[in-house]
Amino acid sequence: MSSKASKGHILIVDDEVAVGALLKERLSLEGYDCHACTSGGEALRMMEQGPFDVVISDVRMPHMSGLVFLEQAHKKFPRPAYLMVTAEDDVRVGIQAMKQGAVDYLVKPIQLDSLVASVSRAIEIKHMELELEEYRQNLERMVKDRTKQLQAAMRRIELTYDETLQALGAALDLRDTETAGHSERVSRYTLEIAKGVGCTKDELRQIVRGSYLHDIGKIGIPDSILLKEGKLTPDEVEVMQSHVRIGYNLVSQVAFLAPAAAVVLTHQERFDGTGYPQGLVGKEIPLGARIFSVADTLDAMTSDRPYRRALPFSAAREEIIRESGRQFDPEVVRVFLSIPETVWEDIRLQVAGHRTSVRGPLAAPLRADPMPTGDPVA
Repeated sequence: MSSKASKGHILIVDDEVAVGALLKERLSLEGYDCHACTSGGEALRMMEQGPFDVVISDVRMPHMSGLVFLEQAHKKFPRPAYLMVTAEDDVRVGIQAMKQGAVDYLVKPIQLDSLVASVSRAIEIKHMELELEEYRQNLERMVKDRTKQLQAAMRRIELTYDETLQALGAALDLRDTETAGHSERVSRYTLEIAKGVGCTKDELRQIVRGSYLHDIGKIGIPDSILLKEGKLTPDEVEVMQSHVRIGYNLVSQVAFLAPAAAVVLTHQERFDGTGYPQGLVGKEIPLGARIFSVADTLDAMTSDRPYRRALPFSAAREEIIRESGRQFDPEVVRVFLSIPETVWEDIRLQVAGHRTSVRGPLAAPLRADPMPTGDPVA
């Protein structure tokens, strides 16, 4: 195809050779590179050979009508501007053509000046469409790149969140060595049950964070009470129970932890309403706290304490079944019982292995998912 013309390449499709020659001659004088053929089939073959900016087609042609040609050509070659020519002074034909992708239509006998104007306008429209498409693609690429950058930044932030939670948990371990590792284990137990309940990804994240920090309020409890070996007095019990509100006030003031604060506040509530600090009943207790309650009992009973050795998981299961409907939500208990006992044992071993492999309570956490607060679903 000749490339000497700079204004654009035009294909003329008309079964009347004389008409095609006339249009070709007039448009060539305007500086367009023109080619002509006498059928839709021939035009489709020519369009396979090289790109055209404008295709001018008669509507009435033998073998393949102009509208059929337009439908096939526009589907296969969407970039050119299509102009349709008809001897029928019928607006409906032009509307049908434009519905099928034509940018304009002309009525025979063709006014050559109008033809030139239509071609020029069609090329301008196509140029604007191509510029818009290029802008859209560039914008999509830019959005995609920015999205990747944002996701990378979010991953870095989540890692920082994990490290912050590890540090808070380590600070509690320094105060209460009797329960060292408890927060990590119970948060992972909670995660397993919460997945079984069907919590969303965001719910899992917040429930696990709340579970990990459930006892963070004990930082504000005096050592004389927190570390007392004997039975607490009623006044001391009241002080100890205040750790839920201390923890809630602390956690709720941290933006990324605020959604998890509800678990910290309500983790000592009981399903039958006899818990504290609010005496909530049943579904009034946030789901995360209801799940945590089961996980907390599981860990408390299966962990060593100064006054007794750890009980087997089977004993914890029996106690949880016995307290279903009183201390625990029966639906949460049902999900807990559906999880194999080996899952809990594996978690306990993983946490124990993690804790013995670090150099101290503030050592950097191993990224083997020891505490799934960054993305608990992964």
